[in-house]
Amino acid sequence: MKLGEEEERLRKSETREENWQRWGTYLPERQWGTVREDYSADGNAWAFTHDMARYRAYRWGEDGLLGWTDRECRLCYSTSFWNGADPILKERLFGLGNSEGNHGEDVKEQFYYLDATPTHSYAKALYKYPQRAFPYDDLVTTNRDRTYADSEYELLDTGIFDEERYFDMQVEYAKAAPEDTLIRLTISNRGPDAATLTVAPTLTLRNNWSWRNIEPGEETRPWMRLKEAEPHTIVANHKTLGRYRFIPLNEMPEEVLFTENDTNIRRLDHNFQGKQGFTKDAFDRYLVGGDAAAVNRDNVGTKVAFVFRMKLEAGETRVLRLRLVREDEHEPAPIDSSAFDECFCQRLAEADQFYAARLPSAYNEDERNVARQAYGGLLWSKQFYYYVSQRWLEGDPAQPSPPRERFDAPNAQWRHLFCRDILSIPDKWEYPWFAAWDTAFHMIPMAEIDPTFAKNQLLLLLREWYMHPNGQMPAYEFAFGDVNPPVHAWAVMHVYLIDAKSKEGKKDVDFLERAFQKLLLNFTWWVNHNDVNGKNLFGGGFLGLDNIGVFDRNMALPNGATLNQADGTAWMGLYCAAMLTMALELAQTRPAYEDIASKFFEHYVAIIDAINDGGDGGLWDEEQGFYFDRLERKGKEPIALKIRSIVGIVPLYAICLLKQDQIEKLPGFSKRLHWFLKNSPGLSRYVSDVESEDPEFKGSKFLALVPKERLLRILRCVLDETEFLSDHGIRALSKYHDEHPYEIELEGHKLVIKYLPGEGDSGMFGGNSNWRGPIWFPVNILLLNALERYHAVYGDAFKVECPTRSGKFLTLLEVQQEIGKRLVGLFTRDESGRRASHGDERRYIDDPHWRDLVLFSEYFCGDTGRGTGASHQTGWTALVATCLLRVSGSKGEM
Repeated sequence: MKLGEEEERLRKSETREENWQRWGTYLPERQWGTVREDYSADGNAWAFTHDMARYRAYRWGEDGLLGWTDRECRLCYSTSFWNGADPILKERLFGLGNSEGNHGEDVKEQFYYLDATPTHSYAKALYKYPQRAFPYDDLVTTNRDRTYADSEYELLDTGIFDEERYFDMQVEYAKAAPEDTLIRLTISNRGPDAATLTVAPTLTLRNNWSWRNIEPGEETRPWMRLKEAEPHTIVANHKTLGRYRFIPLNEMPEEVLFTENDTNIRRLDHNFQGKQGFTKDAFDRYLVGGDAAAVNRDNVGTKVAFVFRMKLEAGETRVLRLRLVREDEHEPAPIDSSAFDECFCQRLAEADQFYAARLPSAYNEDERNVARQAYGGLLWSKQFYYYVSQRWLEGDPAQPSPPRERFDAPNAQWRHLFCRDILSIPDKWEYPWFAAWDTAFHMIPMAEIDPTFAKNQLLLLLREWYMHPNGQMPAYEFAFGDVNPPVHAWAVMHVYLIDAKSKEGKKDVDFLERAFQKLLLNFTWWVNHNDVNGKNLFGGGFLGLDNIGVFDRNMALPNGATLNQADGTAWMGLYCAAMLTMALELAQTRPAYEDIASKFFEHYVAIIDAINDGGDGGLWDEEQGFYFDRLERKGKEPIALKIRSIVGIVPLYAICLLKQDQIEKLPGFSKRLHWFLKNSPGLSRYVSDVESEDPEFKGSKFLALVPKERLLRILRCVLDETEFLSDHGIRALSKYHDEHPYEIELEGHKLVIKYLPGEGDSGMFGGNSNWRGPIWFPVNILLLNALERYHAVYGDAFKVECPTRSGKFLTLLEVQQEIGKRLVGLFTRDESGRRASHGDERRYIDDPHWRDLVLFSEYFCGDTGRGTGASHQTGWTALVATCLLRVSGSKGEM
């Protein structure tokens, strides 16, 4: 089959014929306020503020507005603006730190990732810039004064966009070649009157010289300067990256400004009396403050900007064309405006072709738009991430030593960690660092468009410079040692199957084996660390489900008490199921894996027994028909924490098919399976025959954490619209707890949890106590995947009432479709033109410059579907694209 142009670029990138993925939208949107840039004694990352970011050089990266960089973030492009009214140059996105927001940190800007291809041969984004003074102080003070019971005060609430007085700044990138990037800035005045604007396309060399002592004669500092005889062409030189030119094409700038990407020490330390050169904040001081001495008139430096001052009439659009091209020994071929625009047309057509092959023809225009922006945001959220733990702990030779308290920080036990990679980030502003279990979910939609990146990303987090020597996977930057749900194996297996489908059945068994070997270490860590009583009932802490506990499940319990967690145990059941499936797949061609398959089969059965019975009743509550956490107390009766939450739904996820055609090829495993069924009657009851009439599963068996009769009872709650089933998906906490809060008294303290549809009202988790729910894509997708598997084993004859008490009975596949449609409905327009995720904001309904824009929030209100939490969570929320595929009836793995 002839490959399309983008597929061919991906192939050449994978085989290293051409380095099409060396450059991309990898520049972070926020480097300030991160742990790796924090050198404080108290570990307050937010002490490095947005204001400091103007004048303080970063140690571990760069940031900029909708930017572009190479895969090691050495040479960075971004666009800066000034409307003549703001107190500062707009060089990066603004938002609130955790102590400033009434519901935690939050970006306060209007920007949108619109499109991208996997090789970043084409990318498009939009930033909406107000024409009046940006309301920095208003956003901080108003949010700080609000309580947890109040909603967040957003940029749209300030009135700054009233009368449409703003500029649309569309940023596009197109690669003419792997090392030849064309940049198109399309600037439109949406307001009713003429307005002035300064646009400053900026090129920055990441500071890699301030952190070590440089020996005499050793020159490692990169540089930029004006090219001789070409007063508007910049030459940038970097020792390891090479030499590049930065060229304006259709308009010549009024000025070219130079400075150094160095800290303004006088602003950082007012007592500093030493000599200081040109600094990072020079362009802000010059353009906004009028400080003519701030910039280097010798036209050399490590940060440079072209300056375009323009006046746009009402409705007027202006286009700036720029080029960043590798020079080295060869003169780059010239390009005129016509060829420039033709390249953009060609790359966009190739992007259309690429996605046309992946988006079903049954999609309508709106669904296609949602999917395209979901994939686009997922690709824009790939980011350069640099963090060397040992160096961060000990400090740099040319800088003051870090505070001693650093060695007591949570990450001090992760000295082996060495990150310098392009990583899939949950949200490039709010969570500009990797999170292991987030990554697992990100890679499901990623595999649909770039399976090679998806596979490599999953393997990367299992490598020895990420995984702890004890087998634990790093959680996230704020505490690598936290415990995330072990979903990596589930993701590996699904990406393996998606990849095979994309390659017409050719399976990457080497990838599966490499992942499996490292997952064995992680599985062992989980068993040894989180099964504290050795009964196959697991803990693990909050496990990412912040909003579902009556207390913080991460805290140490008094008097030797332990918490057996329904979700912790179920996650381990899912882990076993995934490892068993992987081992059986590997054993098809590598018989040595038959033995380890038997191990995971028996361990899986033991976990099924533990959660359902285990000799002491397990975690099932027969009266309520649900699984609950159980608090074990020495010398006292255990307490079931009867909170109807996603904790009790997670057991549904763990179901494993033992296909007859697979098993009959494995005589060793088959022999042990039949021996087990014969000699373990108490446990063999958990291994059932497939009931479906589908010939694909004839003679097959399956194991599920939830027996059939208990499946029916849980689904009765899950599909009840007064409990979990909302108009927009499955809530993380049952609405039953709205009128029936759960209360318990422990150690003299009364604890209460109540259903909250959106933001939380507790500071238990830093003001973000409900940030995981109520409607949250990862747990919904896992449920849809499970329903598909239950349908495979029970067939069309097995039906459930959906919604509960509706009198309407559906197969489990039809239930999956129904929930999927509700999830998709968060983003697609209804009959009135409204997208539920945008709430009641009229701009997204009526205004042609807003109505096709889509935000991918972290989670969604359980009553209205309004998006809340992080606004650009196009990592796991990009799963809506996968969900769309399933709702459309397209076969695939989820």
